[in-house]
Amino acid sequence: MGIKKGDIVKVISGNGKGKEGKVLSVKNAGCDNCTVKVEGVKLQKRHVKARSEAQKGGIVDKEAPIHISNVKLVSSGSNE
Repeated sequence: MGIKKGDIVKVISGNGKGKEGKVLSVKNAGCDNCTVKVEGVKLQKRHVKARSEAQKGGIVDKEAPIHISNVKLVSSGSNE
């Protein structure tokens, strides 16, 4: 009953407490470092350099990882 990509979770602690979102990725690197990225939660500004004339640089909002113990599963992404 683990959290997987595509599940809907709710943040239960931290600055994003109470927010819900879809899981974008899950990183399982042992019990101490299990993290998830949730859509629209814990956004951080990243400065992006232009790589070509077609691709412009600027400031982009990206999701940062949250420890898996700080989220609670609301609904599974699969139809069970």
